[in-house]
Amino acid sequence: GFHPESEESSSLLQTAVSVLQSSYLDSTSQDGFQYSQAILVENHVFLSELKAFAQAKEAAGYSQEELEETFAFLLFDNEEEAKEVCQTGLRVNSSSISTLGDPAKGVYISKYADYLHPRPWYHGKSGYIVICKLIKGKVKVVSENYTTSYTCPSPGYDCHVAVSRSNIPSKASHCQAFEQSQYYVYEVSDGSTAERPRQICPYIVI
Repeated sequence: GFHPESEESSSLLQTAVSVLQSSYLDSTSQDGFQYSQAILVENHVFLSELKAFAQAKEAAGYSQEELEETFAFLLFDNEEEAKEVCQTGLRVNSSSISTLGDPAKGVYISKYADYLHPRPWYHGKSGYIVICKLIKGKVKVVSENYTTSYTCPSPGYDCHVAVSRSNIPSKASHCQAFEQSQYYVYEVSDGSTAERPRQICPYIVI
């Protein structure tokens, strides 16, 4: 049975909250969010695929740093959507963003736990965050592309990130911060794109 009060669940909540808090972009976020309950996602298929991805890339000569697991975040308004991603994985064609790469060939996921949506959260809003394990692999920095001829996945890489602007003005719009802190993750083999990149594995829903 599932007892939200169980010790396991409260330590999971602590784990989840510490992951989230260590992934804030904005220091004022520390006091801004309240998290109520965490559910561990145990999808053995995704876990074994994440491992297989890591092994394949290690065999291909990737460094330990490239193979390191990090966390990334998705936000959903309702529990059904969050659960669906945990069951079916993060699939291509699921993003409305297209600045870092063709949304039909890869997926977008947030680097920061407090910039999960183009618009800031208003007081009282709630939602479900899916914390995912991510192996970034070889990361290519690309400039943002606002045209309709989308940037394609780069051969030999696994992930695109935006050119980091160290001089982002503090007044930069939330939307810009959101777009610039996305990972665009893809898996291409034999010229075809994976429907669901193996290097993202849903971990905790909170």
